[in-house]
Amino acid sequence: MVRKFDFLVIGSGIAGMSYALKVAHKGKVALICKAGLEEANTYYAQGGIASVTDLKVDNFEKHIEDTMIAGDWISDRTAVEKVVREAPAQIEELIQWGVDFDKKENGEFDLHKEGGHSEFRILHHKDNTGAEIQTSLIETVKAHPNITVFTHFFAVEIITQHHLGIIISRYNQGIKCYGAYVLNEETGEVDTFLSKITVMATGGCEAVYRQTTNPLVATGDGIAMVYRAKGIVKDMEFIQFHPTALYHPGDRPSYLITEAMRGYGGVLRTKDGDEFMQKYDPRLSLAPRDIVARAIDNEMKLRGEEHVYLDVTHKDAEETKKHFPNIYKKCLSIGIDITKDYIPVAPAAHYLCGGTKGDGNGQSSIGRLYAIGECSCTGLHGGNRLASNSLIEAVVYADAAAKHSLSIVDRYDFNEDIPAWNDDGTMNPEERVLITQSMKEVNQIMESYVGIVRSNIRLIRAWNRLDILYEETERLFKRCKATRELCELRNMINIGYLITRQAMERKESRGLHYTIDYPPAKK
Repeated sequence: MVRKFDFLVIGSGIAGMSYALKVAHKGKVALICKAGLEEANTYYAQGGIASVTDLKVDNFEKHIEDTMIAGDWISDRTAVEKVVREAPAQIEELIQWGVDFDKKENGEFDLHKEGGHSEFRILHHKDNTGAEIQTSLIETVKAHPNITVFTHFFAVEIITQHHLGIIISRYNQGIKCYGAYVLNEETGEVDTFLSKITVMATGGCEAVYRQTTNPLVATGDGIAMVYRAKGIVKDMEFIQFHPTALYHPGDRPSYLITEAMRGYGGVLRTKDGDEFMQKYDPRLSLAPRDIVARAIDNEMKLRGEEHVYLDVTHKDAEETKKHFPNIYKKCLSIGIDITKDYIPVAPAAHYLCGGTKGDGNGQSSIGRLYAIGECSCTGLHGGNRLASNSLIEAVVYADAAAKHSLSIVDRYDFNEDIPAWNDDGTMNPEERVLITQSMKEVNQIMESYVGIVRSNIRLIRAWNRLDILYEETERLFKRCKATRELCELRNMINIGYLITRQAMERKESRGLHYTIDYPPAKK
């Protein structure tokens, strides 16, 4: 089936939905969502969204400086300034869409402070800010007559000149995107979605790791599609591991214990109850995430233990329950009362700072294709993301991409020459075991060899193992009908390869990329 839309948005998190809402008055929008609308990284973001709002103590320069420091001075300053300065206007827009940020009795925002921030500037809704934003946007999107939501549709490939038989290379400036081939999971058919403008907003890729706080839909689909289409992808080595995911064997994804809990006064302790962050950083438990994650990883390895503890038992019990109702409830469900008991925590893959390279308007290196949100690399995060900068980056760049798209969409038309997807192949039930087993292998390889601490020998081993899986999977893909599981596996292997290769290319320890072969210079 051929479907035509002015705007094709792949992904339904904060970036994809806010973009859709900003362009829908101009034309028909298709919003592709591989699961349900709630199943996006945004929904699981607990902490909040960063913006300078209290001008009595805070200002843009402080937020810019904090972001540059966290990014280990390899952030693109232009991108940092853009996000920080445009943040307040985007916060206002979110409020207009129905997002309810917590306020004090006097009507001012109840601001939190998180690791790496010099001031209180995190707006939040209890401890489920992402869910509040996501549900507000869903309601607004569903009510818009020009937006059609396609749930349980999976984008397989973006369409370029390649599908017309034209040979293109990665640094060919003339690559253009004409839409995407999208699998309708209900029918098993791959439909052709033709568009004037395509937007990639598919989120991160943390499900390539065994331990992750993200929903398991985060398989890096958008980045892998762009890479296969010869688009430019960068900074994939910078994977942020959240230091404090709830340690509860068998849970995948891991439940996130928000950074705000350390901002609130939570203290990290070893299993025997000793504090340890003083050995690693003067900011103690409020040091940036990369430092805290490595410190926890080191303590666990030194002791041969599976986790450390986060302690908030010294805080007022009622206050703790009020600030973190969902965390309190979750922990209670597994027998931990956080007002009396330490919380077992361990690092888990949480955020990707790299992705599809985009410019100030969110444009990728492929014409007519934008990348926004976590699947993009704007340069904001550099070597490490400052806490709560991701949601604001998503809305600022969705806004920029929308404005730019609206200014040029009339120049484009649909490319009617695109052939239908080649749907040959069969899928035998016994072949599904090959896919699930290969997924587990990718998870194991990435966790063991391309994790928080790396080395040349570990990366080479990951590369070699992934290469075998790549060859096996491509053979399977050519023989079988496209299924979501098979496509996700292809994407996960592509992503694993990109993270590994770009980690091998960076001959230094910088930001989130830490290698024992190139230890950081002593400051």
